[in-house]
Amino acid sequence: MLHINFHHLRYFWAVAREGGMARAAEKLRVSQPSLSAQVHLLEDSLGQKLFERKGRSLALTEMGRLTFSYAEQIFDLGQEMVDALDDRPLGRPLRLSVGLGNVVSKRIAHRLIEPALRLSTPVHLEVIEGAPDRLVADLLVHRLDVVLADAPVPSTVGRPTFSQLLGSSGISLFATRTLARRYRAGFPKSLAGAALLLPTRETALRRTLDSWIERQRLRPHIAAEIEDSALLLAFGETGRGVFPAPTVLERDLCKRHGVEVVGRLPRLRESYYALTIERRLKHPAVVAISSAAGRTLR
Repeated sequence: MLHINFHHLRYFWAVAREGGMARAAEKLRVSQPSLSAQVHLLEDSLGQKLFERKGRSLALTEMGRLTFSYAEQIFDLGQEMVDALDDRPLGRPLRLSVGLGNVVSKRIAHRLIEPALRLSTPVHLEVIEGAPDRLVADLLVHRLDVVLADAPVPSTVGRPTFSQLLGSSGISLFATRTLARRYRAGFPKSLAGAALLLPTRETALRRTLDSWIERQRLRPHIAAEIEDSALLLAFGETGRGVFPAPTVLERDLCKRHGVEVVGRLPRLRESYYALTIERRLKHPAVVAISSAAGRTLR
């Protein structure tokens, strides 16, 4: 029967979290040779290599990633137990690590996350932006508590992950006042030949818009394809073209950025999902995000 030395496991966990022996040794206040020896003892007991050398850095093997995911749960639960026994569960902030898909509107993300910061327990928020596939990989090894994305988890992801639809919004097209007045009359046929600023082709919104443009038999000029929604807005408010954004943000965008609505596409929806490794949400801050999402996206 396999027995785990939790002292060795904690040392391995520290190396994996800190990304290398040097930083982990400094944080643990032990020598690098001693730390390395402890990790090797864990590998020997498991009969598996947990790290592999890639250039001058260490990378987790497949077994290492699996072991790290369990170690994260073990030591997080251990800290919860210590806090409970010490009768001070509110003694430290609740950590919330959110992965944000790089095509999700920052304003939508702010609205979704804000309810988590209104809990009675202080929350230490960390938001990491990136490509959804990379964020899901971080979710699987417990570096993230939840990922906010514009699409469910791909079926190609082998390990159990769950997608909860938080809500959706219709799509509106915006432009500066001058352009909006030009293209509003006769919309949507007026967009034939208009300069459009669109998300990149791998996004769910772009695929939806491309299908709509084809059905309308429009031939607009695609002036730019921009992944980041904030940058898309920045180009749009300077008059570079007509651009899409969630209808739920109309009032905010028109007031703060001086743009106007060219037209609305209510039958087109942009959806927002919470991706987790739990079927039943347990993290209080993630529960708060999920519970308030329906009101947030109105």
